[in-house]
Formats: sequence, structure tokens, C-alpha cells
Amino acid sequence: MAFVAIYTVGRLKHPHEQPASREFFEVGYEVMRQASKSGHLIEEFSPFGVPFPEEAIKGNGTPILTLTVWKSLQSLYRFTYSGQHKQALRDRNKWIEAHQANQPTYVMWWTEKVKDVSWKEAFKRYNYFLQHGPTPFAFDYKHAFDEAGQPCLVN
Repeated sequence: MAFVAIYTVGRLKHPHEQPASREFFEVGYEVMRQASKSGHLIEEFSPFGVPFPEEAIKGNGTPILTLTVWKSLQSLYRFTYSGQHKQALRDRNKWIEAHQANQPTYVMWWTEKVKDVSWKEAFKRYNYFLQHGPTPFAFDYKHAFDEAGQPCLVN
């Protein structure tokens, strides 16, 4: 059984002590609590102490990184576009710097083993996506691939 990993990247607009940043972390905590309760989140990796590759995203704010593993692409998609996470996506411009057109905010890939997912692997997949676009090795929702590497629609 394969799992889907997702790496997200962004930068805070405001310093940590600003009310908007505090709100971002409060909402983010609640979103991750809901993800854990969903029964579909397999693993969440802590970003603390992770050396952030500057080439991953340009900007001045503090990097915001997430790396999680989910039971399926469908369950990840449903979580992403529903509930508090959907609202957080709508509100992200309050908290997160706008990304450049050629700087995606996330990348996904399939993995057979959760232990194979790491920050190093996430950075490798993201950089591959930047250089080559969506393939079965690294993709997004608009250009998704199933476990067998075949293009698929996610909804």
C-alpha cells in the first residue's frame, strides 16, 4: 500500500510577535489537530532545526514548512479543501507572502514506506518539480498521478 507525502513551503509576511503571525500559528495548530483527528494523516514531521534551502522560495519572512504523509491522495485532497484548512487557504494572504509564479507552494509524491519520507527527500522532490514540472516523481493536484504513475484526476 502506497502513501502520499506532501511538502508545503511559504514565508510569513510579519514577524512572529505580530498579531497576524500569532493568528497564523493558532489556526495552524487547530488545522493540524483536525488532520490528526481525521484518521487519514499518517505522519507529521517537525520543521524545527531543519536547515532551510534558500533556493526553495524567495522572500524576507520566516520560512514556514510542513511535511506530512497521508493514507491516500483522495483523503489529502478532501482535507485540503474542506473545513478549517479550506478557510486557512482563503486567509493565507493575511499571513503568508505571495509566492512567485514559478515558485509552487507544495509538491506531492507517492511512497511505499513512511520511513523513506524526510526533509531531504522533500527538498529533492520540490527542486525536481521546479526543474521538470509535474511527473510521477513530484506532482501537484492539477497534474496528479496515481500510485502506478498514471495521470489521474483528484476531486
